[in-house]
Amino acid sequence: MSSRKEILVFDNIPSLRSWRQQCIKQDKQVAFIPTMGSLHEGHLSLGKRRYVKQGSQHCPIVVVSIFVNPAQFAPNEDLDKYPRTLSNDLELLRSLDCVDAVFLPKVEEIYPYGIPLDVEKQKGAFVEVRDKSHQMEGKSRPLFFRGVSTVVTKLFNIVQPNCVFFGQKDAQQCIVIRTLISDLHFPIEMHVGTTGREYDGLAMSSRNKYLTPDQRNYATTLFKGLSAIKNEFDQGEKNREILLNKGYELIEKVTKEVMEKNLGFELKLDYLSLVDPRTLEELQEIEEEKGAILSGALYVGKTRVIDNLLLNCTL
Repeated sequence: MSSRKEILVFDNIPSLRSWRQQCIKQDKQVAFIPTMGSLHEGHLSLGKRRYVKQGSQHCPIVVVSIFVNPAQFAPNEDLDKYPRTLSNDLELLRSLDCVDAVFLPKVEEIYPYGIPLDVEKQKGAFVEVRDKSHQMEGKSRPLFFRGVSTVVTKLFNIVQPNCVFFGQKDAQQCIVIRTLISDLHFPIEMHVGTTGREYDGLAMSSRNKYLTPDQRNYATTLFKGLSAIKNEFDQGEKNREILLNKGYELIEKVTKEVMEKNLGFELKLDYLSLVDPRTLEELQEIEEEKGAILSGALYVGKTRVIDNLLLNCTL
Protein backbone atom coordinates (compact mmCIF):
# COMPACT_ATOMS: atom_id res chain seq x y z
CA MET A 1 0.00 0.00 0.00
CA SER A 2 1.42 3.40 -1.01
CA SER A 3 1.57 6.09 1.66
CA ARG A 4 -0.01 9.49 1.25
CA LYS A 5 2.07 12.36 0.01
CA GLU A 6 3.36 14.48 2.88
CA ILE A 7 2.05 18.05 2.94
CA LEU A 8 4.31 20.85 4.11
CA VAL A 9 2.47 23.38 6.26
CA PHE A 10 3.83 26.92 6.41
CA ASP A 11 2.37 29.36 8.93
CA ASN A 12 4.57 32.35 8.14
CA ILE A 13 5.85 34.20 5.09
CA PRO A 14 9.65 33.70 5.52
CA SER A 15 9.37 29.91 5.72
CA LEU A 16 7.10 29.75 2.67
CA ARG A 17 9.42 32.02 0.68
CA SER A 18 12.50 30.00 1.62
CA TRP A 19 10.84 26.81 0.38
CA ARG A 20 9.57 28.58 -2.75
CA GLN A 21 13.14 29.62 -3.60
CA GLN A 22 14.14 25.97 -3.62
CA CYS A 23 11.35 25.25 -6.13
CA ILE A 24 12.72 28.02 -8.36
CA LYS A 25 16.25 26.61 -8.16
CA GLN A 26 14.90 23.21 -9.17
CA ASP A 27 12.95 24.82 -12.03
CA LYS A 28 9.65 23.46 -10.69
CA GLN A 29 6.56 25.45 -11.58
CA VAL A 30 3.94 26.10 -8.93
CA ALA A 31 0.15 25.97 -9.14
CA PHE A 32 -1.65 28.01 -6.52
CA ILE A 33 -5.20 27.73 -5.19
CA PRO A 34 -6.13 30.51 -2.72
CA THR A 35 -9.04 29.62 -0.44
CA MET A 36 -10.72 30.83 2.75
CA GLY A 37 -10.90 27.27 4.03
CA SER A 38 -14.03 25.39 5.06
CA LEU A 39 -13.26 23.30 2.00
CA HIS A 40 -15.89 21.30 0.16
CA GLU A 41 -16.06 19.27 -3.02
CA GLY A 42 -16.51 22.46 -5.03
CA HIS A 43 -12.97 23.43 -4.09
CA LEU A 44 -11.66 19.97 -4.88
CA SER A 45 -13.33 18.97 -8.08
CA LEU A 46 -13.91 20.07 -11.64
CA GLY A 47 -16.79 17.86 -12.66
CA LYS A 48 -15.36 14.38 -12.15
CA ARG A 49 -11.77 15.68 -11.97
CA ARG A 50 -10.17 16.97 -8.80
CA TYR A 51 -9.86 20.75 -8.64
CA VAL A 52 -6.42 20.68 -7.08
CA LYS A 53 -5.33 17.73 -9.20
CA GLN A 54 -5.97 19.78 -12.30
CA GLY A 55 -3.48 22.20 -10.84
CA SER A 56 -0.91 19.42 -10.62
CA GLN A 57 -1.42 18.63 -14.29
CA HIS A 58 -0.34 22.15 -15.20
CA CYS A 59 2.42 22.52 -12.62
CA PRO A 60 4.20 19.78 -10.63
CA ILE A 61 4.02 21.69 -7.32
CA VAL A 62 0.62 22.54 -5.82
CA VAL A 63 0.20 25.14 -3.06
CA VAL A 64 -3.11 25.84 -1.31
CA SER A 65 -3.58 28.82 0.98
CA ILE A 66 -6.20 28.98 3.72
CA PHE A 67 -6.88 32.49 4.96
CA VAL A 68 -10.16 34.08 6.03
CA ASN A 69 -9.57 37.57 4.66
CA PRO A 70 -10.99 40.28 6.94
CA ALA A 71 -10.61 42.99 4.28
CA GLN A 72 -13.41 41.56 2.14
CA PHE A 73 -15.98 41.63 4.96
CA ALA A 74 -18.07 44.69 5.75
CA PRO A 75 -18.74 45.57 9.42
CA ASN A 76 -22.25 44.07 9.17
CA GLU A 77 -21.12 40.78 7.59
CA ASP A 78 -20.26 37.38 9.01
CA LEU A 79 -16.48 37.47 9.59
CA ASP A 80 -16.69 36.08 13.13
CA LYS A 81 -19.21 33.41 12.13
CA TYR A 82 -17.48 32.36 8.91
CA PRO A 83 -16.84 28.59 9.25
CA ARG A 84 -13.28 27.66 10.15
CA THR A 85 -12.51 23.94 9.82
CA LEU A 86 -8.73 23.78 9.53
CA SER A 87 -8.15 20.20 10.71
CA ASN A 88 -10.81 18.89 8.34
CA ASP A 89 -9.46 21.05 5.51
CA LEU A 90 -5.97 19.62 5.94
CA GLU A 91 -7.33 16.08 5.98
CA LEU A 92 -9.28 16.73 2.76
CA LEU A 93 -6.15 18.08 1.08
CA ARG A 94 -4.11 15.10 2.25
CA SER A 95 -6.74 12.77 0.79
CA LEU A 96 -6.14 14.25 -2.66
CA ASP A 97 -2.55 13.04 -2.47
CA CYS A 98 -1.31 15.78 -4.78
CA VAL A 99 -0.94 18.89 -2.63
CA ASP A 100 2.64 19.79 -1.75
CA ALA A 101 2.21 22.73 0.59
CA VAL A 102 -0.44 24.59 2.56
CA PHE A 103 0.08 28.23 3.47
CA LEU A 104 -1.63 29.49 6.63
CA PRO A 105 -0.67 33.15 6.92
CA LYS A 106 -1.52 35.13 10.02
CA VAL A 107 -3.67 38.26 9.81
CA GLU A 108 -0.89 40.38 11.33
CA GLU A 109 1.52 39.29 8.58
CA ILE A 110 -0.88 40.03 5.74
CA TYR A 111 -2.04 43.30 7.31
CA PRO A 112 0.84 44.64 9.45
CA TYR A 113 -1.09 47.80 10.39
CA GLY A 114 -4.12 45.80 11.48
CA ILE A 115 -7.35 45.52 9.53
CA PRO A 116 -10.43 47.13 11.12
CA LEU A 117 -13.56 46.44 9.06
CA ASP A 118 -14.29 50.18 8.94
CA VAL A 119 -12.43 51.23 5.77
CA GLU A 120 -11.96 54.77 7.06
CA LYS A 121 -9.81 53.39 9.87
CA GLN A 122 -7.64 51.14 7.69
CA LYS A 123 -3.96 51.88 7.10
CA GLY A 124 -1.45 50.63 4.57
CA ALA A 125 -1.53 49.59 0.91
CA PHE A 126 -4.71 48.38 -0.77
CA VAL A 127 -5.49 47.39 -4.36
CA GLU A 128 -8.57 48.27 -6.39
CA VAL A 129 -9.64 47.15 -9.86
CA ARG A 130 -11.73 50.04 -11.10
CA ASP A 131 -14.69 49.61 -13.45
CA LYS A 132 -14.97 45.87 -12.75
CA SER A 133 -15.81 45.99 -9.05
CA HIS A 134 -18.90 48.20 -8.71
CA GLN A 135 -21.39 46.13 -10.72
CA MET A 136 -23.27 42.94 -9.80
CA GLU A 137 -21.84 41.79 -6.45
CA GLY A 138 -20.17 45.16 -6.03
CA LYS A 139 -23.54 46.90 -5.72
CA SER A 140 -24.48 44.87 -2.66
CA ARG A 141 -20.93 44.56 -1.31
CA PRO A 142 -19.16 47.76 -2.40
CA LEU A 143 -15.86 47.05 -0.59
CA PHE A 144 -15.70 43.33 -1.28
CA PHE A 145 -13.50 43.38 -4.37
CA ARG A 146 -11.10 45.89 -2.82
CA GLY A 147 -10.46 43.32 -0.12
CA VAL A 148 -10.21 40.45 -2.59
CA SER A 149 -7.86 42.32 -4.92
CA THR A 150 -5.63 43.34 -2.04
CA VAL A 151 -5.24 39.91 -0.49
CA VAL A 152 -4.81 38.19 -3.87
CA THR A 153 -2.05 40.64 -4.81
CA LYS A 154 -0.30 39.98 -1.51
CA LEU A 155 -0.61 36.21 -1.91
CA PHE A 156 0.67 36.35 -5.49
CA ASN A 157 3.71 38.30 -4.32
CA ILE A 158 4.37 35.82 -1.52
CA VAL A 159 3.76 32.53 -3.35
CA GLN A 160 4.95 33.64 -6.82
CA PRO A 161 2.83 31.04 -8.62
CA ASN A 162 3.12 30.17 -12.29
CA CYS A 163 -0.58 29.37 -12.57
CA VAL A 164 -3.61 29.96 -10.35
CA PHE A 165 -7.05 28.42 -10.05
CA PHE A 166 -10.38 30.03 -9.20
CA GLY A 167 -13.98 28.83 -9.42
CA GLN A 168 -16.69 30.01 -11.81
CA LYS A 169 -19.19 30.39 -8.96
CA ASP A 170 -17.50 33.72 -8.24
CA ALA A 171 -17.64 34.87 -11.87
CA GLN A 172 -17.13 38.58 -11.24
CA GLN A 173 -14.22 37.79 -8.93
CA CYS A 174 -12.61 35.81 -11.76
CA ILE A 175 -12.89 38.80 -14.09
CA VAL A 176 -11.53 41.17 -11.45
CA ILE A 177 -8.54 38.91 -10.79
CA ARG A 178 -7.87 38.31 -14.49
CA THR A 179 -7.80 42.09 -14.96
CA LEU A 180 -5.52 42.47 -11.95
CA ILE A 181 -3.09 39.87 -13.32
CA SER A 182 -3.00 41.64 -16.68
CA ASP A 183 -2.78 45.21 -15.42
CA LEU A 184 -0.14 44.53 -12.75
CA HIS A 185 1.86 42.34 -15.16
CA PHE A 186 1.93 39.23 -13.02
CA PRO A 187 3.56 36.37 -14.98
CA ILE A 188 0.71 34.07 -14.02
CA GLU A 189 -1.57 31.82 -16.07
CA MET A 190 -5.12 31.82 -14.71
CA HIS A 191 -7.56 28.90 -14.92
CA VAL A 192 -11.26 28.94 -14.04
CA GLY A 193 -12.97 25.77 -12.90
CA THR A 194 -16.64 25.05 -13.44
CA THR A 195 -19.02 25.49 -10.51
CA GLY A 196 -19.31 22.49 -8.23
CA ARG A 197 -22.96 21.64 -7.53
CA GLU A 198 -24.94 19.50 -5.14
CA TYR A 199 -27.25 16.74 -6.41
CA ASP A 200 -30.10 19.26 -6.88
CA GLY A 201 -28.07 21.97 -8.57
CA LEU A 202 -27.24 24.16 -5.56
CA ALA A 203 -23.81 25.73 -6.03
CA MET A 204 -21.41 24.43 -3.40
CA SER A 205 -20.44 27.07 -0.87
CA SER A 206 -18.98 27.21 2.62
CA ARG A 207 -21.96 29.34 3.64
CA ASN A 208 -24.40 26.54 2.77
CA LYS A 209 -23.60 25.24 6.27
CA TYR A 210 -25.66 28.13 7.64
CA LEU A 211 -28.87 26.80 6.04
CA THR A 212 -31.49 25.01 8.14
CA PRO A 213 -33.10 21.91 6.57
CA ASP A 214 -36.16 23.93 5.51
CA GLN A 215 -33.98 26.68 4.06
CA ARG A 216 -31.86 24.12 2.24
CA ASN A 217 -34.98 22.84 0.46
CA TYR A 218 -35.52 26.30 -1.03
CA ALA A 219 -31.89 27.29 -1.56
CA THR A 220 -32.01 26.04 -5.16
CA THR A 221 -34.55 28.73 -6.09
CA LEU A 222 -31.89 31.03 -7.55
CA PHE A 223 -30.36 28.26 -9.64
CA LYS A 224 -33.79 27.28 -10.93
CA GLY A 225 -34.51 30.90 -11.85
CA LEU A 226 -31.20 31.24 -13.68
CA SER A 227 -31.78 27.91 -15.42
CA ALA A 228 -35.21 29.06 -16.63
CA ILE A 229 -33.57 32.15 -18.14
CA LYS A 230 -30.84 30.08 -19.77
CA ASN A 231 -33.42 27.74 -21.24
CA GLU A 232 -35.17 30.73 -22.84
CA PHE A 233 -31.81 31.95 -24.19
CA ASP A 234 -31.03 28.49 -25.59
CA GLN A 235 -34.33 28.65 -27.48
CA GLY A 236 -33.21 31.84 -29.22
CA GLU A 237 -34.36 34.70 -26.97
CA LYS A 238 -31.80 37.54 -26.65
CA ASN A 239 -33.85 40.38 -25.09
CA ARG A 240 -32.99 41.29 -21.50
CA GLU A 241 -36.49 42.04 -20.28
CA ILE A 242 -38.00 38.86 -21.68
CA LEU A 243 -35.14 36.73 -20.37
CA LEU A 244 -34.97 38.13 -16.84
CA ASN A 245 -38.74 38.07 -16.45
CA LYS A 246 -38.56 34.28 -16.63
CA GLY A 247 -36.33 34.29 -13.58
CA TYR A 248 -38.29 36.95 -11.71
CA GLU A 249 -41.55 35.04 -12.21
CA LEU A 250 -40.18 31.76 -10.91
CA ILE A 251 -38.44 33.32 -7.89
CA GLU A 252 -41.51 35.39 -7.01
CA LYS A 253 -43.71 32.29 -7.13
CA VAL A 254 -41.45 30.38 -4.74
CA THR A 255 -41.10 33.43 -2.49
CA LYS A 256 -44.89 33.57 -2.08
CA GLU A 257 -44.97 29.84 -1.39
CA VAL A 258 -42.47 30.22 1.47
CA MET A 259 -44.51 33.08 2.95
CA GLU A 260 -47.76 31.12 2.75
CA LYS A 261 -46.22 28.10 4.47
CA ASN A 262 -45.02 30.34 7.32
CA LEU A 263 -41.69 28.51 7.60
CA GLY A 264 -40.06 31.12 9.80
CA PHE A 265 -37.80 32.62 7.16
CA GLU A 266 -38.19 34.48 3.91
CA LEU A 267 -36.68 34.44 0.45
CA LYS A 268 -35.52 37.83 -0.78
CA LEU A 269 -34.01 38.41 -4.20
CA ASP A 270 -31.01 40.71 -4.06
CA TYR A 271 -30.49 41.04 -7.81
CA LEU A 272 -30.46 39.39 -11.22
CA SER A 273 -27.82 40.57 -13.65
CA LEU A 274 -27.13 40.05 -17.36
CA VAL A 275 -23.77 41.53 -18.37
CA ASP A 276 -21.18 41.67 -21.10
CA PRO A 277 -18.46 39.12 -20.14
CA ARG A 278 -15.67 41.61 -20.87
CA THR A 279 -16.95 44.97 -19.68
CA LEU A 280 -19.55 43.79 -17.12
CA GLU A 281 -21.98 46.37 -18.50
CA GLU A 282 -25.63 45.39 -18.19
CA LEU A 283 -26.98 44.22 -21.55
CA GLN A 284 -30.30 45.05 -23.15
CA GLU A 285 -29.71 42.55 -25.94
CA ILE A 286 -27.27 39.64 -26.04
CA GLU A 287 -24.99 39.53 -29.07
CA GLU A 288 -24.46 35.96 -30.21
CA GLU A 289 -20.71 36.32 -30.70
CA LYS A 290 -20.15 37.91 -27.26
CA GLY A 291 -22.59 36.04 -25.04
CA ALA A 292 -23.34 37.12 -21.48
CA ILE A 293 -22.84 36.33 -17.81
CA LEU A 294 -26.16 35.65 -16.09
CA SER A 295 -25.89 35.96 -12.32
CA GLY A 296 -27.82 36.71 -9.17
CA ALA A 297 -28.00 36.65 -5.40
CA LEU A 298 -30.82 35.50 -3.15
CA TYR A 299 -31.24 35.71 0.60
CA VAL A 300 -32.52 32.46 2.08
CA GLY A 301 -33.23 33.61 5.61
CA LYS A 302 -30.00 35.37 6.57
CA THR A 303 -27.84 33.30 4.23
CA ARG A 304 -26.92 34.93 0.93
CA VAL A 305 -26.78 32.46 -1.98
CA ILE A 306 -24.98 33.50 -5.17
CA ASP A 307 -24.80 31.74 -8.52
CA ASN A 308 -24.25 32.33 -12.22
CA LEU A 309 -24.54 30.67 -15.60
CA LEU A 310 -22.50 31.48 -18.70
CA LEU A 311 -24.50 32.17 -21.84
CA ASN A 312 -22.33 31.38 -24.86
CA CYS A 313 -19.17 32.74 -23.25
CA THR A 314 -16.22 31.75 -21.08
CA LEU A 315 -14.40 33.43 -18.20
